[in-house]
This record gives sequence, structure tokens and C-alpha cells, in this order.
Amino acid sequence: MVMNRHDDASDSSSEYGYIRRHHKHEVRANQCTSSLVKHIKAPVHLVWSLVRRFDQPQKYKPFVSGCYVQGDLKIGSVREVCVRSGLPATTSTEMLELLDEEEHILGIKIVGGDHRLRNYSSIMTLHPEVIDGRPGTLVIESFVVDVPEGNTKDETCYFVEALIKCNLKSLADVSERLAVQDRTEPIVGV
Repeated sequence: MVMNRHDDASDSSSEYGYIRRHHKHEVRANQCTSSLVKHIKAPVHLVWSLVRRFDQPQKYKPFVSGCYVQGDLKIGSVREVCVRSGLPATTSTEMLELLDEEEHILGIKIVGGDHRLRNYSSIMTLHPEVIDGRPGTLVIESFVVDVPEGNTKDETCYFVEALIKCNLKSLADVSERLAVQDRTEPIVGV
């Protein structure tokens, strides 16, 4: 599900509450922004074990063929990502801006690469929920990015949203396979 900042929503919606609380981007006139939501049938700790690995995005991102991080993983760390063929890029240089282990928040910023995503910044948050009586995870990813010359805001948002949707679907697939192996017990009394 895609949620735009300008969509009308009830204040009681937890998804919108999380977006308002954690997904704040300063958006300039030449930029677009959006938030995407995915419900994953796997507990937060399993999903977070994949998302938090800034040094291994290829574990769930299908367009990433490899990644190299120099030094320790910490805020300010930079990774060089190799992009699979089929996309209009071969590399992306990304910086870790936020890693909150308790709140399950990851923030990255693209700082270079041979692509058109300039001033791209994203925030991903994970929130526990119950799905079909079992522990699940609500994942929200938001972004802001410059609109490249020759493109519209709608075209730019559509392209980035398509990439994120693919990544979130893959994250769900990998996490749900891990959850089946983990055999998480049902939550009783919900």
C-alpha cells in the first residue's frame, strides 16, 4: 500500500500515526516523497535481522548483487552497492544515517553513484503486529528524492515506489521463509 503525505486519514490509524511520528522528510519544491506499507507474517526480530544489516542489503534486495562497507558499521558508515543489470545504474554509494536497534528504524541517504536518484533519503521502520494470530511486522518505508530534469514528480515517485515495492515483497518472502523455519508459536488470547 502506498500512502502519500497529502492523503486524508483518520488519526486512529496506526500506520498514519507511525508515519507522522517517524517518517519526517523536508521536501523541497523539486522533490517528491511517498510512504509505502507492507505487512509481513514474521516477527519483528526476524525482519529486523535482515533490515539492520546495512552491510548486506543483497540478503533481501533483489536488485543488489553485492555490497562493500569499509570499517565498522556505525552512523556515517558508507556502503558501495553493486546494482544488478536491468536497472539504469551499476553502482550506488549510500550512507547510514540512522540505526535505532530498540525502535527498529533504519535511515539511509544516497551520496553518489551512476544513477539519477539525487538527494535520495529513506527511512524504514518496523512495528510489531499480530497477523492471523501470530507475530507479524508492519514495515513502513518512506523516501524523498529530487525529480530529475525531464521527469515529472509522478514519474519519479512511480519509479522509486516500484523499486521499494519489489524490495518489500522480497523482504516479506525471505522473512516469512525464516519464520516458517523458526516455527513461531501462535499468540493466544488476542
